[in-house]
Amino acid sequence: MHNETLHSNDSGSATPGSAFVPPRADTSRHAAGTLLDKYGRRITYIRLSITDRCDFRCHYCMSEDMTFLPRSEVLSLEECLEIVRAFAELGVHKVRITGGEPLVRKNALWLLGQIGQVPGIRELVLTTNGSQLERFAPDLRAAGVKRINVSLDTLDPLRFHEITRTGDIAKVLRGIDTAVAAGFSRVKLNTVMMRGVNDHEFPDLVRYAMDRGVDISFIEEMPLGDIGHGRTATYFSSDEALELLGRHFTLEASDESSGGPARYWRIPGSDTRVGFISPHSHNFCDTCNRVRITAKGELYPCLGHNDAVQLLPLLRAHPDDRQPLTEAIRGVMGIKPKAHDFTTQMDAPRVVRFMSMTGG
Repeated sequence: MHNETLHSNDSGSATPGSAFVPPRADTSRHAAGTLLDKYGRRITYIRLSITDRCDFRCHYCMSEDMTFLPRSEVLSLEECLEIVRAFAELGVHKVRITGGEPLVRKNALWLLGQIGQVPGIRELVLTTNGSQLERFAPDLRAAGVKRINVSLDTLDPLRFHEITRTGDIAKVLRGIDTAVAAGFSRVKLNTVMMRGVNDHEFPDLVRYAMDRGVDISFIEEMPLGDIGHGRTATYFSSDEALELLGRHFTLEASDESSGGPARYWRIPGSDTRVGFISPHSHNFCDTCNRVRITAKGELYPCLGHNDAVQLLPLLRAHPDDRQPLTEAIRGVMGIKPKAHDFTTQMDAPRVVRFMSMTGG
């Protein structure tokens, strides 16, 4: 039987209104000359999409009838590796590989193995929908992937199929179990919160995570791309989720950080961490340490803005000279905005690209 107590003090609290901003990453180990934006934030983390394709069609991520990029407009795996090497030379030490679904990219394991050997890269992590984990989890671990995030918005097979349009939850759940058995340092579930869709399942999803000794993060839905309807009606805040979960579990705030945007709470007696990613209700831009590169080589300094620098033309125009690429990366620090504002965009997104195009 799970505890039904919710503590409420700053030393280990979990109350509505608590700070959901993740702890600021320690940058003291990074030498002068590494990436620093005009607001003093040091960039140590890149999210690199290696494909815009996916075997699911999650309705908050993409349209049902997607038009995917032709191969000639997508970064080659060798170009992906060159981008990682350039960022590593500038002090980046964490790389997250995303998609689309990264494991549908042919020879993705080769790229992961190469990135794992790049000097300076200490954390190689992956975000996946889980559909290919049953097949690839042991090989991913052998390639040097340390942690895996798996998207899981529901435990109900019918609802899973409705959300993903094509997915088989049984295959994903087997993949999660395979990943746990493979021995990654952490496996985490990512749940996009949607009112009236999956909010009644949050306690069950936490129990599922606890039973397997994995983490879980609840993510506020972001207004990226025109999905044919507004998102206000389905928006569910981190404060509400914390209050809901507090009826079922003892949650104690933690100052742990995974180097990303999640703020974590601990459940006493369990190894599971419960995280919240709160781009609307508790903007975490002050602690932002990351940039994103799309599968077509667009470098976005902020997920919530449209400004980007095109890296692919530089890579192909200067295949034997990294300097133009390095200068472009340094230059993007000057256009990284102080913050995004998703709250005013829930029904009319200003960022028209889908999440699958930017990288999950």
